[in-house]
Amino acid sequence: MTDRLAELSAQGVAVWLDDLSRVRLTSGSLDKMRREQHMVGVTTNPSIFQKALSDADAYDQQVKDLAAQRVTVEEAVRLMTAADVRAACDVLRPAYDASNGVDGRVSIEVDPRKAHETESTVAEAKTLWWLVDRPNLFIKIPATLAGLPAITAVLGAGISVNVTLIFSLERYRAVMDAFLAGLEQAKANGHDLSKIGSVASFFVSRVDSEVDKRLDKIGSDEAKALKGKAAIANARLAYEAYEEVFSGDRWTALKDAGAHPQRPLWASTSTKNPDFPDTIYVEELIAPGTVNTMPESVIVAFADHGTTKPGSITSNYADAKKVFADLAAVGIDFDDVVKVLEEEGVEKFDASWKELLEHVEKSLKSGTSV
Repeated sequence: MTDRLAELSAQGVAVWLDDLSRVRLTSGSLDKMRREQHMVGVTTNPSIFQKALSDADAYDQQVKDLAAQRVTVEEAVRLMTAADVRAACDVLRPAYDASNGVDGRVSIEVDPRKAHETESTVAEAKTLWWLVDRPNLFIKIPATLAGLPAITAVLGAGISVNVTLIFSLERYRAVMDAFLAGLEQAKANGHDLSKIGSVASFFVSRVDSEVDKRLDKIGSDEAKALKGKAAIANARLAYEAYEEVFSGDRWTALKDAGAHPQRPLWASTSTKNPDFPDTIYVEELIAPGTVNTMPESVIVAFADHGTTKPGSITSNYADAKKVFADLAAVGIDFDDVVKVLEEEGVEKFDASWKELLEHVEKSLKSGTSV
């Protein structure tokens, strides 16, 4: 029987789960995925926690305890989510140890309402790092303009970072620059660079959703022929940029000091268009030193019928550039596409965070999960 996830991992793609809940932890399903499905990392976001806390009564006792202490809603949310992430870090610790600190990571995100506030983001990142208190933690910071200096400052403090909500090559290059600057600060501050990890979460399927909507509006045969091509092309060119930056002299100096590279992470990899294969954003984005964070449905689908295509990124740079030339030719303004996607990304997480706060507030008032 073919172990497709093992084949994928052998090509240098780290399989991460884009989901977390207390039920996953208490049932043992998260550990089972680590042991049986080659899953070596977990990512979370406000939407995931909003769903987890709304769908389960696993938080009842903690809600009762927090209500008795009369904590604020924000404090309750942080304590509940931090408890889940801390437990997940413990579950993934074997993967962390086996990979010398590269994998086995679990992410927790700063309050999305602070996405455009540098100092508040840095302060919260430090607080979350202290609160969870696990070496295999990632603090997720959005790649907004205000987030870039926060990324540098947090890394400079010796804290591992997952940079999220990256949509454009221009912003991705700025993220890599912020990473290098952060490690340079960390080195100057006396931190052990080998203990600091980072990934850059480059969003995929959302790009196709936005571009394809615009292609449909244009309506020409040339436009329709480009549907489903923008996201993969964008990610492939991001990997080309990664190869360039992480072969340069600036990186070499940090590598010699013990640093690990900031790996590209493909996020938003579930297929939104039913006309596309359900594993397309895995099969077409295979290259060494990458992470693919998937919902469980995509992990299960790939294990069942996925195809590992070695070199599906690096052998297609020319094709990716042609896709963008063709998109421009039919009238797609990609700069506007990524601007809209970043704004929507922040807004979606902000809305989920507010729903989460409202749900927890009701639970605290009633003394039980509702």
